[in-house]
Amino acid sequence: MIISNLLIQTTLQAQISTPVKWRYAAKKINTKEAVIFIKAAIDDGWHIYSIHQKEGGPVKTSFAFDPSKDYTLSDKIVEPKPITKFEKTFGIDVTYFKKEVVFQQKVRLKTSRTTIKGKLKYMVCNDQKCLPPEDVEFSIPIE
Repeated sequence: MIISNLLIQTTLQAQISTPVKWRYAAKKINTKEAVIFIKAAIDDGWHIYSIHQKEGGPVKTSFAFDPSKDYTLSDKIVEPKPITKFEKTFGIDVTYFKKEVVFQQKVRLKTSRTTIKGKLKYMVCNDQKCLPPEDVEFSIPIE
């Protein structure tokens, strides 16, 4: 019985695919401003979609920042130039990133130390399939 339970757990863990790893950092520009960096490291053969992905296609990457009295967001989140390709499955041009992408968000600081919290949503696909969209909570200290 114990062996069969271990085999089932091992099989289930092997089936869970996590082709995107997220990392976070922050850099103070001065005492009143900082930039946060949200990096996706993407396994070979997989890709995630731009924050500017058109409607009617795959789920675009998006960010929701928790409100705070310690900071305000400056401008909009910035991403590098994505790859654009016509995708038959969706019938439109899709914009996406392979290997890695770093999203940047400027913030105006109202205190010298704070933590930026929020949630990001993304969808990852390869040439054969897409995994369901996933929500990831983040917490980025600024000191």
